[in-house]
Amino acid sequence: MESLFLKQERLLAQTQTDVVRDTINKIHWDRRLIAIRGSRGVGKTTLITQFIKLNYPPGSREVLYSSLDSMYFSNHNLLELAENFYLMGGKRLFFDEVHKYPAWSKEIKEIYDLYPSLQIVFTGSSLLNLLNADADLSRRSLPYDMYGLSFREFLKFYKGMDFPVYNLDDLLGNAAEICMEINGKCRPQPLFEEYLQCGYYPFFDGNKEDYYIAIENVVNYIIEQELPSLCGTDPSYARKIKALLSIIASSVPFEVDITKLSKNIGLARNSVITYLQYLDRAELIKLLYSDIMSVKKMQKPDKIYIQNTNLMNAIASGNKHIGTIRETFTVNQLSSSGHEVEYGRSAGDFVVDGRYTFEVGGPDKTFTQIAGVHNSYILADRIEFVSGNKLPLWLIGFLY
Repeated sequence: MESLFLKQERLLAQTQTDVVRDTINKIHWDRRLIAIRGSRGVGKTTLITQFIKLNYPPGSREVLYSSLDSMYFSNHNLLELAENFYLMGGKRLFFDEVHKYPAWSKEIKEIYDLYPSLQIVFTGSSLLNLLNADADLSRRSLPYDMYGLSFREFLKFYKGMDFPVYNLDDLLGNAAEICMEINGKCRPQPLFEEYLQCGYYPFFDGNKEDYYIAIENVVNYIIEQELPSLCGTDPSYARKIKALLSIIASSVPFEVDITKLSKNIGLARNSVITYLQYLDRAELIKLLYSDIMSVKKMQKPDKIYIQNTNLMNAIASGNKHIGTIRETFTVNQLSSSGHEVEYGRSAGDFVVDGRYTFEVGGPDKTFTQIAGVHNSYILADRIEFVSGNKLPLWLIGFLY
């Protein structure tokens, strides 16, 4: 176990705490069992190591971080680790990347039952299903889902500008005042265009080419490793799943023709729908339906988007359609902040929480398509201030 404490000290020494995501204050850390789920690369490990560094003195033996892909677990198990840690007075265990440890859910459940005074925090892929794991942890754990940086967080992380989070009602009701405040501190439009290319994942170091290679590596890992181990996909289908993702990324925004997709990648229709659902759970795409309440398991979605614009830029071939980029940003920021987004089949591009209708477009977008629709708004790119119910598109990036 001493080797794990040494690894923890090295990791904490490299962890910076000058900028910390607001997520750290939303988690109820006093709970006995906490699950933090998210796609690879969104910053789960950084978040928990920052928490340890901010709350425990150097060399503390009351807390222990361990990544479950460590060589240590080739001849040790979690139960053994927990017992030794408990006997030496340990209080809080952090298990990172639990999906890389075969019996993680059974052993965590047993630790939870055997050591009531221990607090456990574990992180894992967005594909983790707590309800259907080998041991049902859904009743015991408090789950949190973590996403990449919002536009607001990008400004904080990379530009040193700290703006508050706004809920959707306040954002729409006080849009003019909020825009005035933001414009008084920066020129948001050029910063927004930078965010669309390189602002979502918190590992951009200034080199765009290296950044996109890192994103591709994330995609390859999810498709080649996580989908087979967590969803049971056939590893030999990895190339076809990547082809499916590439087609979606290069489409304008993709309206679903399952039959055509099936022919293009050589998979049966039902298999295509199943893989689309897996890619959605893996946070590589976002499936939209025109009526969330009536969605059945094998129903085809009405529209498909790549999960975020940085991912689109990394994997799409050829020029990206500006309309696709705008709509992808909108869906991503709304859904990542906890809102239900539906495809606006009859009027507008999107219906949000069953209350608001949004039409997304450029600076010259008119209200023709949403005329007479209650609680309807235009989210317009390349504008900086509000004009009635016509709001800057970047404003929706301040929801988390």
